[in-house]
Amino acid sequence: MKAHGVVGGAWWMPRGFTLLEVMVVTVILGLVVGMSGLAFLSLRAPREADRTRSLRRGRELAIRTGRPVAIGGNDSPLTTHVLFLPDGRAIGTGAHPLTGAVVDSTR
Repeated sequence: MKAHGVVGGAWWMPRGFTLLEVMVVTVILGLVVGMSGLAFLSLRAPREADRTRSLRRGRELAIRTGRPVAIGGNDSPLTTHVLFLPDGRAIGTGAHPLTGAVVDSTR
């Protein structure tokens, strides 16, 4: 960029930006926006396991309807058999008695 110029006998300072300066700023802004977008994607809540989801839904259903709800089946040996009472307590293996949260049965 020239420091000074002459037009019609008057000295003037050139104003504005060169194409190179505009391109550099655009690339830097693009990188910043891209990196922040990736950071926001990682802030999502982790997916819930199927077993945890079914226990949570069973407990919610028991509390909402006021009736005991049994969760579990004979599909696999790792199936959790839990009975949720209307007050939210759980009876059975694999669930915490007060919260209904999944309890690791391998301990």
